[in-house]
Amino acid sequence: MDEIKDIDPKNIFSDFEHVGFQATNLGKAVKLIERMRKEKATIFLTFTANMVASGLRGIFADMCRRKLIDVVITTGGSLDHDLIRTEKPYLLGDFDMDDKELHEKGVNRIGNILVPNDRYEFLEKKIQPLFEKLYSKNKIVSPSEIAKAIGESVSDKNSFLYWCAKNNIPVFSPGITDSAIGLQVYFFKQKRKDFGIDVTGDMQQLASLALNAEKTGGMILGGGISKHHAIGVNILRGGMDYAVYVTSSPEWDGSLSGAKTKEAVSWGKIKESASHITVNGDATIVFPLMYSKLKV
Repeated sequence: MDEIKDIDPKNIFSDFEHVGFQATNLGKAVKLIERMRKEKATIFLTFTANMVASGLRGIFADMCRRKLIDVVITTGGSLDHDLIRTEKPYLLGDFDMDDKELHEKGVNRIGNILVPNDRYEFLEKKIQPLFEKLYSKNKIVSPSEIAKAIGESVSDKNSFLYWCAKNNIPVFSPGITDSAIGLQVYFFKQKRKDFGIDVTGDMQQLASLALNAEKTGGMILGGGISKHHAIGVNILRGGMDYAVYVTSSPEWDGSLSGAKTKEAVSWGKIKESASHITVNGDATIVFPLMYSKLKV
């Protein structure tokens, strides 16, 4: 049994694993991700849209640039935020701002992040011509085709979609219609009524990635549809071999977002023999610390 070690104030990031509490889980998570990489597992990175609205976007982009992951699964809002932020910044506000006043000023709030309405006007200006281009090739498209088309249309190197398109990393977004881009599809269909998104169109490619992998691993940030789509497809191969969860949600209400890795074992989404760890904490704090410690 290892001993608790005091943090070296001159090198506070030196040895999380022996600090105790969630620092220990963080340290174990870093080693597990390094193991996934060393053993050449196919790595699924999942995150939710609010994280792309935050500064975590830069880490996601860097991971895709360096090809540290093989698959991205995320929500439709991630595509919204990534595209908008290629040219328009988001603003820092406060959790306790007057929301009525913000609404009157045309400003939307994501926690303490502010998104003025003109950002969505910009999105409309960018996405409608892109839909037209996609439509000219195929009237029915998959979410991954939309994600790739966005990535190919931008030049911002802080965009994860840019690097995914450049490095041929598939981006799956099974809930894409629940987003500003989904709303833009509604507008586009007013003139192109036979245009549509086939949300099942990516299932074959996603299933093949899981089935053909010698081993699979997950870096699962937050919960919701992104989390479940990754662990769910791994049922086809008997579960993931490695999994790291980062969540700020509790498990007592039975939600998927708060479910720990061990719960997924009961479903066959993570193997009984798998190495897995759950880190409880805010991903905007936890994940940068983890990333700074990775030896890749």
